[in-house]
Amino acid sequence: MDIPHQLQTSLSTTNFPLPSLTWLQTQLTSTRHPPPPLASLLATARTRLLASDLSTPGLLDTRYTTTHSLPPQPQQSHATTTTTTTSSSSSSSTKRETVLPTDVVVQVLDIEDLTRSRWEQVEELEAIARGEGTRGREVVRLPTATLLPTPGSTAGPRNGFGDGDGDGDGDGTQAMQTLQGGLQQQQQQQPGAGAGGKNSTHKLLVQDCKGQTVHALELRRVDRLAVGKTFIGEKILLRAGTVVARGVVLLDPALCVVLGGKVEVWHRAWVDGRLARLREAVGADRRG
Repeated sequence: MDIPHQLQTSLSTTNFPLPSLTWLQTQLTSTRHPPPPLASLLATARTRLLASDLSTPGLLDTRYTTTHSLPPQPQQSHATTTTTTTSSSSSSSTKRETVLPTDVVVQVLDIEDLTRSRWEQVEELEAIARGEGTRGREVVRLPTATLLPTPGSTAGPRNGFGDGDGDGDGDGTQAMQTLQGGLQQQQQQQPGAGAGGKNSTHKLLVQDCKGQTVHALELRRVDRLAVGKTFIGEKILLRAGTVVARGVVLLDPALCVVLGGKVEVWHRAWVDGRLARLREAVGADRRG
């Protein structure tokens, strides 16, 4: 058995999505003689799978995508609903709740903490941009000084918020992520507050390997899901038996496994645009 077949066989016994032989051949072909150990190649395949878009054509095995995807969500018609009888309405209500017959791996496209108001999140992000954070009721200054270059980089220090000092790209992304992480770490030390609190409830937008998107809601707290902790593009395994009610996946820690990973481009765009999205949502709420 050649190496791609060995890798596919090994991955088929894990919780990871099953890649196609073509993808394995193109990603893991090595000119080394002898080739790297199978364990090393398997770890590489897992890492690259977690960093990939699962809906990419040719990435996953065709048989896998056929059997390990979310059930299609039926389109509901108000006109039909008003003309149905009581018995048919009861039948329709029953069909609105389904159970996944097989394991399905999805990727995170968005995450929101429903226990915190959007305006509160806007104020927090604006405070971070000003270099301010909170410790309890105390307002503290966060480290907004110039960021040091990465090891081996020839670039000098650059200002995290792009005020023209230094020769960096000036978009403030790295500084924003650093400051958000520091603030969220402070918040996690307070029970029930901030990202990942015990009393938090999160809503996610997830996508399966066929490109179908659906909202997911925490039925019970899943520890590894939180704004600032969960990456965009991160993979989640929904085990067989997971309930889909009225088109919403109900996340139960007993049937939900966070596999990890991140699609870097998606996550960077999500972080950069989060404040603007929240401001727009707050404006829409006020107009409504």
